[in-house]
Amino acid sequence: MTQENRGLLPGTVDLVILQTLTAGPLHGFQVSRSIHARSGGALDLQDAALYKALHRMEAAGWVEAEWGISDRGRRAKYYELTAAGREQLRAEVGFWRDYAAAVFKVLEPVRHGG
Repeated sequence: MTQENRGLLPGTVDLVILQTLTAGPLHGFQVSRSIHARSGGALDLQDAALYKALHRMEAAGWVEAEWGISDRGRRAKYYELTAAGREQLRAEVGFWRDYAAAVFKVLEPVRHGG
């Protein structure tokens, strides 16, 4: 299988955004670029999905947002993880670790008989 650019699996958007924000406050483009870079180019988060998720997370109290100036001198909204967001991240990481472990168990060779 060749490595190609892919979108994110359903249910992983919040996880990767929250994890990315553990680095500190970032604006949307920085979040997207970080996910792309940290995945070796394998994951892309489309703008519409990114901003929809960020707004939903802000409404849930997982992130706080503040307007600032980007490194290019443009007005940008910076998102920062809250204590509730850190707790949500812990819960999501736990779920995904358990889920991945279960999937890898199923991927083990099937043994028939004794």
